[in-house]
Amino acid sequence: MADWGAHFKAVAAAAREMPARLLFPPLCAGCGRQVGEPGVLCGVCWTGLRLLDRPWCPVMGTPFPHDMGEGFLSAEAIASPPPFERARAAVAYAGVARQMVQRLKYNDRTDLAPWMGKWMVRAGFELFPDADLIVPVPLHRRRFFRRRFNQSAELARGVARLTGLPFEPGALQRVKATRQQVGLGQRERAENVRAAFAVPAAAADGVRGRRVLVIDDVYTTGATVAAVTRALRRGGAAAVDVLTFARVLPGDFLPED
Repeated sequence: MADWGAHFKAVAAAAREMPARLLFPPLCAGCGRQVGEPGVLCGVCWTGLRLLDRPWCPVMGTPFPHDMGEGFLSAEAIASPPPFERARAAVAYAGVARQMVQRLKYNDRTDLAPWMGKWMVRAGFELFPDADLIVPVPLHRRRFFRRRFNQSAELARGVARLTGLPFEPGALQRVKATRQQVGLGQRERAENVRAAFAVPAAAADGVRGRRVLVIDDVYTTGATVAAVTRALRRGGAAAVDVLTFARVLPGDFLPED
């Protein structure tokens, strides 16, 4: 009887979902073709996705063409050591990954965030055991009111749900309205976000002495997460790691990046 009961519940659940599937069939997160399950990619888009994996620089998370040996650092990490401890990203920011980020950010596709968060959890497996809380890169209030949501917070919420780590969107504020980073050079990006973030007094106790995992959608030059890290360290954070959905790899920059 127990087996029949479970079977009946499964059939009933499928029946309840059927009208929604007929009205809103699941679509590929990349191109919009119909797929079997929500949040997945079709075969064509999947082949155009580059997942980032080991071997990679232990600091920057940029992939190496082959295993360089334990502790080997990338030229970027040696020439310009970042203020954060480690950075990781799920995918290279190209092709379908770029489309997903832009649809989330500019087309209100917040439904993509939980699925993107799953790939981020895969990439950030080293970071979670050490993290005390998850903090998204904040938007300035004026931009938030225009956009109505923060794409980094949507991703961070999904990662927090999957890992069980505390999600603290109020632990950091963007205190200076900045230009969009798109189209700016590396030095311009760094200057644009200089002193743009701060830990509010009400959140200081929750940040002090903690290891913070910062979540953002794309790592381009690292200027934004570097500014965020410095603000968190000024606020008393013991250490900061960074996890993004996508990473612009050296040599992959486009004018709009």
